[in-house]
Amino acid sequence: MGVGIVDIKNTSFTPVFYDVIKTRPDDSLDHKLETLYDGLLETIQKYAPTVLSIEEAFYGKNARTALLMGHVRGVIMIGGRHSDLPVYEYAARKVKSSVTGNGNATKEQVQFMVQRLLSLKEAPTPLDASDALAIAICHGLNARSQSLK
Repeated sequence: MGVGIVDIKNTSFTPVFYDVIKTRPDDSLDHKLETLYDGLLETIQKYAPTVLSIEEAFYGKNARTALLMGHVRGVIMIGGRHSDLPVYEYAARKVKSSVTGNGNATKEQVQFMVQRLLSLKEAPTPLDASDALAIAICHGLNARSQSLK
């Protein structure tokens, strides 16, 4: 599960932390979800974000993948709830459009723009981490535009 924390001040985005919370392939589903939950809470405690933002559920061709992603989303939502953090959801197309200007952008295009927007020397890897940063940037852009209305 990708994790990305961005400090947002006006129109400036500063990367604070990004990584992935890894699980072991041979662990049971409940153990994997617990590992993700524990890693999320550890990250929240260490970096003290003020909100969580996640990708909305999607309807893919692979039902198993969609179901597993639903479990992970639930872990994130409960982690946010237990940490008294609001959770904001964004459609994948909205994230891609916010970061690249193209709602059909590839993961690599998103990664490239995240690197540019955050002035990183290297592209954030793996792709799950750059996706997490993109979601954080999307929230920053959209939260700001909402407050201007």
